[in-house]
Amino acid sequence: MKAMHKMILVSILSLGSAFAMANPTQNVSSAKVNANDQMTSQQELIDLFIAAAKMGNQEVITEFLKHGFPVDVRNRAGYTALMMAAYYGHQEVVTTLLAKGADRCARDHKGNTALMGAIFKLEWSIAKQLRQVDCDANAAKTGQKTTAEFAKIIGQEEKLKQMTEAYSQKIETQ
Repeated sequence: MKAMHKMILVSILSLGSAFAMANPTQNVSSAKVNANDQMTSQQELIDLFIAAAKMGNQEVITEFLKHGFPVDVRNRAGYTALMMAAYYGHQEVVTTLLAKGADRCARDHKGNTALMGAIFKLEWSIAKQLRQVDCDANAAKTGQKTTAEFAKIIGQEEKLKQMTEAYSQKIETQ
């Protein structure tokens, strides 16, 4: 079953690559059709990648990344795979995405980060993993809410403070 699953995924990725590498045609109307097909195909791949992160499908995420799929690609709502994996509590997928260079400071269309999603869903082990980089320095400059402001809004200010203090103590002892 896994072999069949992999074959289908590789076929989809190959099809997407074929669309991305297609030469433009001379006929303008055909070019528009090909461009629309290519955009649709790319959006379908993005949707599959984001869905795999949402569902915690480590195998699919690994296959996409192995074939060079961009780790920080966004869906129409502005969510990255890291945001989805963090929000839905899939720590193994979060670990994989971070290892491949996922931007933990990326913000969705509403200004929320993967860390904020993890805190909202009380996924504290994932929040600890994401908190290792301060994404709030630029937030104040751009008028976006900081993680502390977000935690206060949802009633998790004290828990975030405890997590941050524990992390600071760990750094000091190293």
